[in-house]
Amino acid sequence: MSHDSETTQLLEPAAPPGAAVVGSPAAQAAGNTAALNATKESLEDYTLRFAPRSYRKWSARVVATSALGGIAYLADFSIGANIGISYGTVNAIFGILVAAVIIFATGFPLAYYAARYNIDLDLITRGSGFGYYGSVVTNIIFATFTFIFFALEGSIMAQGLELGLGIPQWLGYAASTVIIIPLVIYGMNTLAKLQVWTTPLWLLLMVVAVGYLLVSHPESINSFFAYTGESGDGGPNLASVMLAAGVCLSLMAQIAEQIDYLRFMPPRTDANRGAWWRAVILAGPGWVIFGAIKQIVGLFIAIYLIASLDPAASATANEPVHQFLGVYQEMMPAWLAMTLAVVLVVISQIKINVTNAYSGSLAWTNSFTRITKTYPGRMVFVVVNLLIALVLMEANMFDFLNTILGFYANCAMAWVVTVASDIAINKYLLKISPKVPEFRRGMLYAVNPVGFLSMLVSAGISIAVFFGAFGSGIQPYSPIFAVGLALVLPPVLAVLTRGKFYLRRTDDGIDLPMFDADGNPSDAKLLCHVTGLEFERPDMVRSAQDAPDGGPQYVSSLALSTDKSGELVLPAQK
Repeated sequence: MSHDSETTQLLEPAAPPGAAVVGSPAAQAAGNTAALNATKESLEDYTLRFAPRSYRKWSARVVATSALGGIAYLADFSIGANIGISYGTVNAIFGILVAAVIIFATGFPLAYYAARYNIDLDLITRGSGFGYYGSVVTNIIFATFTFIFFALEGSIMAQGLELGLGIPQWLGYAASTVIIIPLVIYGMNTLAKLQVWTTPLWLLLMVVAVGYLLVSHPESINSFFAYTGESGDGGPNLASVMLAAGVCLSLMAQIAEQIDYLRFMPPRTDANRGAWWRAVILAGPGWVIFGAIKQIVGLFIAIYLIASLDPAASATANEPVHQFLGVYQEMMPAWLAMTLAVVLVVISQIKINVTNAYSGSLAWTNSFTRITKTYPGRMVFVVVNLLIALVLMEANMFDFLNTILGFYANCAMAWVVTVASDIAINKYLLKISPKVPEFRRGMLYAVNPVGFLSMLVSAGISIAVFFGAFGSGIQPYSPIFAVGLALVLPPVLAVLTRGKFYLRRTDDGIDLPMFDADGNPSDAKLLCHVTGLEFERPDMVRSAQDAPDGGPQYVSSLALSTDKSGELVLPAQK
């Protein structure tokens, strides 16, 4: 698993220094910036671009394990408890299942594209109806997801530290934030090891508690299904089901974090085809299966605590540390129960929040660099993301969880379903959208109305419904508006625009094939004339500046993203 040799190769220039920068002073400035950032690639973890084959040395199993390690968060237990306490067990379970089906169906095409073409969700979004700059708004939506859930997990950890060690919550918030910073510096290398090493202990602490409860208190199952919640509605109620589903659908953007791992999948070949597909499905859309199970378990434990303990237990039954502490105390001495509850909370918080911090920093960096043509480094936005999360924690966002997640869900659904619709319908069914994803500057239009307008309209209308703009009768059904509009609008707009806003150019000026014989992105390397480094074929495009002898020169997407002059960008194709 060591990548010291690859790191050394990445840091060594692939051409003599004299060949590194050519062109005007503006182009040279852009080149110097890009060259400086390119030498940090082992730390920056391919923030802005395609993940090359030379870096992707992990097996499909390791990538899948790492990706699934990121769903160790305890927020699911809180979400399940909250919606169950509000709407009752039956409505909560139906809501969880509705959300899981939607999340799985929309997450599949995204996960496949990420693993097959080794690009993150922002790069997929660019070529799936949004355009080079149009996807910036979706990056902001995703970054919002990461700091909301970082704050939620940090709050849960602070609850555990206060309960177990007597640490004030405000200090626990700060501690849960600071400990993450050193863990996200080295990107995928460190995250993969962390997730693989901690998963067995996390699973043991989780499964033992739930298994004990089922075996020792079988009567709790009847109490679970009979629970009607604050609404007092025992049977299925469509409005309650959709309100519950709306909260769960706020997790739809989790697929973007899964993709931040899946983009490092190895090439798919005949030898690994079965393992490759299992990893993509399980660690891609399959994350929601585990998420749904955790939500139901969180509700189950919460109802057990409410039914078997003091009525006041309902005040903390939605807090995971109290949930697991309550079960552990029936199994072992109080001191050991407290220790294990705190350990579980801390491990879970670290496993998910390294992913939240990592993915959030990618999203912020990507957006900032495209808009300003300046690359400050990923670590700058790690700090920015964590500071925002810390403010949310200090503002006690945990008390307003359902409202925050219900609102956010409309934005997440509008984005993810729009991209999924473009891939499944516009690319494969209608064949209007280019099947091969495109993300390079100059190859795409700045904004594509197909995805951009679809997302804005579906998000705007569903948010209005969520806040009751069209009456209380349809207010619970905002998820239907978000999903329905985001599914239908992309093909409608693609037909109306005849797909002319997808590609600014169809020819990138390079004669080498983009893919190998197995259909995987080619690992052939070309020299970037701006940075003096070699990059793999899918990351390159011909430069608008010819060589001094009149021959072609090539430029990487990294250098293009920081080219303020635009002198390297090929003209639009007529």
